[in-house]
Amino acid sequence: MSNKLTTCLWFDKGEARKAAEFYAATFPDSHVGGAMEAPGDFPDGQKGDELTVDFTVLGQSFVGLNGGPNFKPNEAVSFMVVTESQEETDRYWNAITSNGGQESMCGWCKDRWGFSWQITPRALLEANNNPDKAAAKRAFEAMMSMRKIDISKIEAALKGETADA
Repeated sequence: MSNKLTTCLWFDKGEARKAAEFYAATFPDSHVGGAMEAPGDFPDGQKGDELTVDFTVLGQSFVGLNGGPNFKPNEAVSFMVVTESQEETDRYWNAITSNGGQESMCGWCKDRWGFSWQITPRALLEANNNPDKAAAKRAFEAMMSMRKIDISKIEAALKGETADA
């Protein structure tokens, strides 16, 4: 591990590698690195079990800890992935939700391990920061009614139209 700052994600026993492999297969600039076997017995594990696995997602380093069932992720921490197109938004959203994850509101979803993701089109960020405050409000209100973000509906709201028009 060469980074000074790496985020450690706690997984139930044996799930860290499965998650790392899923993330590496889903996102570009991602890969699974080395692992560390436990040098001795630990709660929920034994000497020789895979204790941690290093991985990179979108160029960011992580370590997955097979810590057991004691701690669960929650929405207080999420991974925001900025997308450049509807196709990219759909690809990430569908990969996460169709692999045992679940949809939430406003571009948020959870993966099967309980980690929250914000699949956020750049167009949404720009719309919400539009200097025309009325247009930004329309885009924001459109977002509030969505699960997965629909860029065409955000763009229509900016113009004061509906996406069907």
